[in-house]
Amino acid sequence: MADNKSKRGGSDRSRVAAGEGYEVRYFARKHGISREQAEQLIAKVGNDREKLNAAAEKLKG
Repeated sequence: MADNKSKRGGSDRSRVAAGEGYEVRYFARKHGISREQAEQLIAKVGNDREKLNAAAEKLKG
């Protein structure tokens, strides 16, 4: 069955897909942390991008 093309939008951008390696690598590189640290943050905080950004900033400094 084909994807429903009428359900498009940017809602996915507010989440970090932990199962997608490229998203985890991008998030880690953006914040200057290791991939392992990024994965641990996602496991601890969840996949909400705003919360993850705040947690990564606290981790760095």
